[in-house]
Amino acid sequence: MVRLGFIIGFIALLGALLSGLAAYRVHDQELALDRIALARAIDVHASLVQDRSTERELLARVASGLFRAPSVLKPNMLEPLRSAIYAFKTDFVVAGWVARLQPNEVAAAQTAIAAAGFPKPQIRDYGDKPIDPASLTHPIDVLMDLEPRSEETKALPGRSYDNDPVRNAMLARARAEKRSVASDPVPLLRGNGPIGVIVAAPVIPEGATEPAGFVTFSYELASLMLTNDDLSLFSVALKDPRKEGSELVANDQGVVSTRMTSPDGPAPSATRTVSFGGRDWQLGYYAKSNSARRAEQTAIIVAAIGFAITAMVCGLFGYVAYNNLRLSREIQVRIGFERRLTAVIDELNHRVKNILAVIQSIVTRTLRHGSDIDVARELLIGRIHAMSNVVSLLSESQWQGVKLKGLFEARAIPHADRIAVSGPDIAVSARAAQSLSLLFFELASHSDEGLSLVGKHPHITANWTVTGEAGEELFQFRWEEFNTSEATRRPDSDFGLILLDRVAPEALGGTAKRYFTEVSYVYELIAPMETVVDMTERDRTDKISAPVRPAK
Repeated sequence: MVRLGFIIGFIALLGALLSGLAAYRVHDQELALDRIALARAIDVHASLVQDRSTERELLARVASGLFRAPSVLKPNMLEPLRSAIYAFKTDFVVAGWVARLQPNEVAAAQTAIAAAGFPKPQIRDYGDKPIDPASLTHPIDVLMDLEPRSEETKALPGRSYDNDPVRNAMLARARAEKRSVASDPVPLLRGNGPIGVIVAAPVIPEGATEPAGFVTFSYELASLMLTNDDLSLFSVALKDPRKEGSELVANDQGVVSTRMTSPDGPAPSATRTVSFGGRDWQLGYYAKSNSARRAEQTAIIVAAIGFAITAMVCGLFGYVAYNNLRLSREIQVRIGFERRLTAVIDELNHRVKNILAVIQSIVTRTLRHGSDIDVARELLIGRIHAMSNVVSLLSESQWQGVKLKGLFEARAIPHADRIAVSGPDIAVSARAAQSLSLLFFELASHSDEGLSLVGKHPHITANWTVTGEAGEELFQFRWEEFNTSEATRRPDSDFGLILLDRVAPEALGGTAKRYFTEVSYVYELIAPMETVVDMTERDRTDKISAPVRPAK
């Protein structure tokens, strides 16, 4: 009996020690994994908020850059920009043109606002009280045009921002720093409207030192902060820059409200800083669940199970082995998920940077000094539409490539109805699709100039073939415009020549040539199929999109 009691006591002691050790390990593992998951989710969210903010600030810069020596008294100032700003597909509430008027320009401004069809053309302060032009001694900032126009927004043009503390401070800083600037959080559209942020970009005419006005975009704060995610591990709050010790939070319906923080209240689990409109914004992240309490509860459960199983001598070691195996697999799955998430984010950042670099090059080359603003605007909008179309096609295919015939859609290139397309239905890689989309747009956009003078349009053919043996196939593309000549065809732009002769061939690792025949204009491109299809890119996309499995 003594020996049996000793054995039972030893087994009980061993079981208690093992159960306590298992509970301790589970507690630490659960706590560490929850903290890693929360930190990673917060980093991803902050990165998305920063990218979203950068995209909206870029829209303001591009919009202001499209103005060339604007007349502040011209009605419908945003008319040339409407297609451009909607092409970015951002969720702005109102886009506006705020002109900086001299006292002697107030009467003409009222006439221009009335001519644009707005119901309240009289210049007035932000409280809707009329302003006497004779009392003005300095320039004032007046809203002249906006987009979209609705029953709620049509009454806003004519208001001066000079007596609005938030908007006036924003415009004064943008005027002084000569760059895009964001305002403090402010109600939009009306006094009880949704809380949002306004970003203003100064428009400085060529040769001037002071801005002629400002292009403004208003965004709701909830969508800018990405707050409405019921499945997230945390809730998001924005530190209110207007008042110390207060935060801006959004409910499930996206309504933003202010709450006060207390030194005795819960502190945020983490804080992150994002830059937008020339200033830093601090985001506070509050975990929705108590990781320490959940880890303690899990540890208690494990310990209780361990003590109960101690009485079952035969099942003790089997249970411990099974429990450890289960915990090990869970850790492996979570670690694999974290690695996969990091790879996806790195790949996304790489592709977004590539697209932004291409757009920056397009804008810089198109809006070069001395270019005709109307032609440049048309080419810029077309080129950005071509890029937007190919990105949409790539997104639909999960970046697995684009069918080559899909790049000839009417929404992407002009005169698509006159192009006879033929060739095998191959899927080209993401990099090749971007280069070919811009190439096709450049060819199509220069194919009609001058021919309307003789009463006929060119007949265009675009065909491609794949030749050669397996492993050494060649992609051969030929563009031919009939009924045209060197005298009637619109000359290629500087950007177009660089794209046709150098950028597109180098991107595909091939060669290109262009020439005129007696009856047509011809452009030919030859490249290896391995660069046109790029299986390594497809394999990489397949790899990061595959489901996560536990390591063996």
